[in-house]
Amino acid sequence: MANQLKMAEVQAILALHGHGWSDRRIARELGIHRETVGHYVQLARQAGSKPASAPTGSDGAFSMPKGVGGAGPPLGPEGAPTEPQSAIGGLTVPKPASAPTGNFDGIEANNSTAWPWRERIVQKLQQGLHARRIYQDLSSPEHGYGGSYYSVRRLVAKLTGGHELPVRRMECDPGEEAQVDFGKGAPIIGTDGKRKTSWVFRIVLSHSRKGYSEAIFHQTTDEFLRCLENAFAHFGGLARTLVIDNLRAAVSKADWFDPELCPKVRSFAEHYGIAILPTKPYTPRHKGKIENGVKYVKNNALKGMRFSSLAEENRHLLQWESAVADTRIHGTTRQQVIKLFTEKEKPSLMPLPAGRFELFSEALRSVHRDGHVQVKGAYYSVPPEYLGQQIWARWDGRLVRLFDQKMRPIAVHAQQVPGRFSTQPKHILPEKISGIERGTTWLLNQADGIGSQARAWAEQMLKIRGIQGVRVLMGLLSLKNKHARPQIERACEVAAGHGAYHLRSLRQLIEQGQAAPVQQNFEFAEEHPIIRPLADYGQWLRDALAGQSSTQQECVT
Repeated sequence: MANQLKMAEVQAILALHGHGWSDRRIARELGIHRETVGHYVQLARQAGSKPASAPTGSDGAFSMPKGVGGAGPPLGPEGAPTEPQSAIGGLTVPKPASAPTGNFDGIEANNSTAWPWRERIVQKLQQGLHARRIYQDLSSPEHGYGGSYYSVRRLVAKLTGGHELPVRRMECDPGEEAQVDFGKGAPIIGTDGKRKTSWVFRIVLSHSRKGYSEAIFHQTTDEFLRCLENAFAHFGGLARTLVIDNLRAAVSKADWFDPELCPKVRSFAEHYGIAILPTKPYTPRHKGKIENGVKYVKNNALKGMRFSSLAEENRHLLQWESAVADTRIHGTTRQQVIKLFTEKEKPSLMPLPAGRFELFSEALRSVHRDGHVQVKGAYYSVPPEYLGQQIWARWDGRLVRLFDQKMRPIAVHAQQVPGRFSTQPKHILPEKISGIERGTTWLLNQADGIGSQARAWAEQMLKIRGIQGVRVLMGLLSLKNKHARPQIERACEVAAGHGAYHLRSLRQLIEQGQAAPVQQNFEFAEEHPIIRPLADYGQWLRDALAGQSSTQQECVT
């Protein structure tokens, strides 16, 4: 069985055979078996048709010998070409004057305008450049390529053996998805004649293509969320998924697999119960419906327009949505937008919550050495374990909410005027709470730990000295750090007996030793070997008294 050849080789066989070349010479020139050449020549004869000619490029880069599919170069002896040649697909063809030679076995010449630059393209592919960069380089004056990018891309795909995969179209059920993007709006010419650029927020429900547009001056997070809320109110419900671009107002870290939304945007999604999904960076086809929607607004509603104020532009957009965008027959769905929205999509939207999302300001704040963070000139306490760290602060004019780096709640304070402190008692370490803050009741209870005399002395001292006695009471408690409790107790007893209610009196009594503990009393000994019994002394006293009485009687007589 004959070998199966590519079309370019078959065409070369038939073209050379038409010029009178023998099968042996054709086989030697093309590097194929002679029987294979004879097989294809025999097939052409049986078909009774002229040998097919190879297609010529639009720029004349590829041409066949004369008499086969167009004019060719002059032939030398035995029909051999006389111009410089290059081998392409096993076929000997003239060398183009504008393109260098190269090995392109298996690549068929076609009408591509990029074909004359094929060797230059191969060189750039070997440098690791992609089709877009190659097209940019070829379009420079140095190379003079005037064709399209798509011609370069198709040729690159052939040279690298690759091919483009078809883009899969994704359609959504009613109420499942909405896509959001921004585009440049119409200029605003104020009364002072100054020109300001506006931006158009655009959201499209993916099923019905019902849209909403709003012009703004700045793409901030607050403006973005406010536009979303206005769109939800315009639709009368919520789509379950919101596909957005990686705009800075919403995405703090772009990542296709695990994007990081701004904390305020996350709270917004939780409030409305929706999922916000950023697209893959630099991949606009992931939100193709809104890409076309923004172009539609720019080219249809706003092209050639200018307004005197932002409110005027928004009134125009709202009227355009209802009069033009809603009434059109969409090119993909083949249905009227407002009809499809009313009949199918609106009943499938999730209901709106009872209230709107309360917009707030937020920022990272450092915890100072005193355990407070500063927000709008006021100071708010946090637990001591966050000292020196950075935490998130949110404020809305009424409350200040503090969160850690993982957005876990730390504390809530009522917002204070600038210069004021809001300190919660639970945020203060016990070691940092002074006795004065704790109060006299707590201090008197601590005095009980010394003894009853100390408690009695402290109570009487507070009655006499009043508020000044609070510090004296603290000084009394500090004495137990240096002296034994019995010494302090005895000093309090002695001082109370003398009406001395100063701390220095207690210190002097302790230092002079007069407040030493009272010596223990022992029972009196009733009998002792060297001491007469008490009865003897009693008898002696009675005898003495009796003798004294008799002497006095004698004197009287």
